[in-house]
Amino acid sequence: QVSLEKVLGVSTASSSGLTCNPKSGLIAYPAGCVIVLLHPKKNKQNHIINTSRKPFSTLAFSHDGKHLVTGESGHMPCVRVWELGRGQVAEAQTHKYGVSCVAFSTNSCYIVSVGYQHDMTVSVWDWRKGAIIASNKVSSRVLAVSFSQDNSYFVTAGNRHLKFWYLDASRERRVNSTVPLIGRSGLLGDHKNSVFSGVACGRGLMASSTYSVTSSGLLCLFNRSRNLEAWVDLKTAAASCLVVSEDLIFCGCADGAIRVFGSSGLQYVSTLQRPHRLGVDLTQSAPHGPPPDGPARYPDTVAVTFDPTARLLTSVYNDHSVYVWDVRDVRSACKLYSALYHSSCVWSVEVYPELSGVSLALAPSSFLTCSSDNTIRLWHTDPPTGLRNQYSHVRPARTREQKYPGPAAASE
Repeated sequence: QVSLEKVLGVSTASSSGLTCNPKSGLIAYPAGCVIVLLHPKKNKQNHIINTSRKPFSTLAFSHDGKHLVTGESGHMPCVRVWELGRGQVAEAQTHKYGVSCVAFSTNSCYIVSVGYQHDMTVSVWDWRKGAIIASNKVSSRVLAVSFSQDNSYFVTAGNRHLKFWYLDASRERRVNSTVPLIGRSGLLGDHKNSVFSGVACGRGLMASSTYSVTSSGLLCLFNRSRNLEAWVDLKTAAASCLVVSEDLIFCGCADGAIRVFGSSGLQYVSTLQRPHRLGVDLTQSAPHGPPPDGPARYPDTVAVTFDPTARLLTSVYNDHSVYVWDVRDVRSACKLYSALYHSSCVWSVEVYPELSGVSLALAPSSFLTCSSDNTIRLWHTDPPTGLRNQYSHVRPARTREQKYPGPAAASE
């Protein structure tokens, strides 16, 4: 019998394609029709395989850490709930073309799912009872969703779209059937034409606040009245994702940048170390040495997630690389784990032969791959002790100090 041992790749395409178990620190991301469950400190993987063979498009852990919800792409996709260590425990089919994003309520009782743009549906599911309790249409493309800490509402973000959906008002109208979700748009002012690429509801003392980043590179703060209260320029060409803790906001930006701000006043804290440079021969160049000819380029940050217990930040970049950063001291963060996967189609795989009586140039179980990303890569499925990729060891970060003005108050 053949069993899946390791997946060397990631298909995370947006901020909704990466999540962290808040209890165990387990990281989950999609790789086609497989969910990879990564233990970064142990460099171990477990897997969830979709028996329908549809690719996973989005996923999120429950806040108690016991369950994982996933969404699929393709015709008539399912939203599935998995119990860790046990398998699938529930599913619902409420979308037609694909699932853009999913989220558990903070009490883990409800799941919100948003379909692709042509699906135009946002649904709330009582997954234990198998009932859709509320639903509505949304005409914009939705890129992210986040539940409030008190479970009373959730927020969706997307193209010229930031909307607050109120569950309490919807439940009051419900008897035994699905009722329309009650939604109210955020008051965006001069930013009404922005693309809101990421959203996160506040935690702790900032639970009444909502944070969002725009594709143009702004970090926005909304208050409990849905008003845009303040914003700050991230000084980047684009921003695609964010994650919040009780005290910090991590914003994933273009060119490998992750900016860190305080959650209470949007005050600038630091910028994390960037990942590897693009277009550099890793076997010939020091990871963070002088750049080659021309300006240095870095992969864009696609998704970030945060482990509040161990204070580890995981980031996925658009060249399909995965990094885990130790941010216990956010001004001197260091890398705990990294994996550099092919960023495009893999054309060929060649296994290194096991020869007897010959001095081996490569470790047993080694193999090589070539890809349309113009690279040939050598992999060790079971590397010898002490053999490490030059990007797999912990090295101190050099944070980028940058002067930031205070947050701007939104215009009336």
